[in-house]
Amino acid sequence: MQDTEASPLIRLDGLGKIFHTDEVETHALSDIALDIARGDFVAITGPSGCGKSTLLSILGLLDAPSGGSYRLDGRNVAELDARARARVRNGEIGFIFQAFNLIADLTVEENVALPLTYRDDYDRGVARQRVREVLELVGMNHRARHYPGQLSGGQQQRVAVARALAGDPAILLADEPTGNLDSHNGEAVMQLLEQLHAGGATLCMVTHDTAFARRAARIVHMLDGRIVDEDSFERLRHERDMPLPVLPA
Repeated sequence: MQDTEASPLIRLDGLGKIFHTDEVETHALSDIALDIARGDFVAITGPSGCGKSTLLSILGLLDAPSGGSYRLDGRNVAELDARARARVRNGEIGFIFQAFNLIADLTVEENVALPLTYRDDYDRGVARQRVREVLELVGMNHRARHYPGQLSGGQQQRVAVARALAGDPAILLADEPTGNLDSHNGEAVMQLLEQLHAGGATLCMVTHDTAFARRAARIVHMLDGRIVDEDSFERLRHERDMPLPVLPA
């Protein structure tokens, strides 16, 4: 019997992703090895185009790797069929997107309840109670009957966090959750994520903001589709940013 307490929630081993466009082969991810434990708060950071969002899409079962293995809670994700993947995605993974992705003609409470309506065990009364709980958790109960267009960006992101929490997921995946917010609202959302982590939530956050990344429990540095240690990351980034030498005429 597997010791789920000791094993990581997520284990990636030799993970790769290749995109094919016409005759061009792009290696978006190469030989990724990563464990995420239950209760961890991991920040994945690096420059634009380094593979951060591609990795998060694979973690969230929105995309599939080209090679390597991905085990989620001990299960080999590659062995799941499309229906099982959708069930796991809706039941065990909560998504927080940079663009909020709220539906404009649904109220706040309807947006938060939406993922629950796709579950086989959906119960309207249970769902309504859960929606009230998560809206209270993110401080948005007083806006339950409002529409997204009536909210500030920071409030919309809080609603998006509530929606991600509604299904009591095993892990929250946040893709640049402060990217569309000003500094004040970005700080408020970051504090909310820290509070969720302190309460036991498992989070994996992609961010280009190094100050926010440092507030996670662990930082994963990415460069050119690979995970690198901090020293290598700083050295390689410095080398990339150096001006080209001027050749003699």
